[in-house]
Amino acid sequence: MKAVIQRANNASVTVKDDVVGKIDNGFVVLLGVTHEDSEKDAVYLVSKLVNLRVFEDENEKMNLSLKDVSGQVLSISQFTLFADTRKGRRPNFLDAAKPDHANKLYQHFNQLIEQQGVRVETGEFGEMMNVQLTNQGPVTIILDSNDK
Repeated sequence: MKAVIQRANNASVTVKDDVVGKIDNGFVVLLGVTHEDSEKDAVYLVSKLVNLRVFEDENEKMNLSLKDVSGQVLSISQFTLFADTRKGRRPNFLDAAKPDHANKLYQHFNQLIEQQGVRVETGEFGEMMNVQLTNQGPVTIILDSNDK
């Protein structure tokens, strides 16, 4: 399981001209799931995500977590994180999980975040989405459950 995390002042996701998710302060999370991923991978990533100290304290040091700043999460399923571009010019996505497995773990991931007391907004799984955000910093971090 991979997550690209962007610290955002604000963010929204639109599906077919309708805003389906919006946050004011927190993380935009692009989440990719592969075949071997399990609920344990989701638990690992959520623990990292909500406790990652990348928000500035009163001394302008990145010392506060999402929970410390009462931040929110805009969670977007992103199978293209498992693109294989080693051959040719068109990526293949064979390493991305099948939709039923990916959606199950994506939903579980979001529920685990909410269980930590963090508000979660989402896109719509499997839909074409437009994501807008103001990346604060910019701060962008990649988490991979294989690093546990």
